[in-house]
Amino acid sequence: MARPMTYEQYLDEVSTLLTEIYTMEDDAAIQMVMRAQADDFFSGHDDDPSLCTQEQAERDVRQIFKSYPLKPR
Repeated sequence: MARPMTYEQYLDEVSTLLTEIYTMEDDAAIQMVMRAQADDFFSGHDDDPSLCTQEQAERDVRQIFKSYPLKPR
């Protein structure tokens, strides 16, 4: 079983996956992650570090993309 990432590494991984899967710019991916974080999407991950895995990041990235669409500038 893979070793969990730190919370910060996990957020970075989710941002990276957003750019890779959905071919978006870094700034847009970071904006989505920050909005999800402000909405407490990651509160369970912060409380339970065992949730900070690659597999969970791959699941979460799809939910974040659906739930936190980019806002027009």
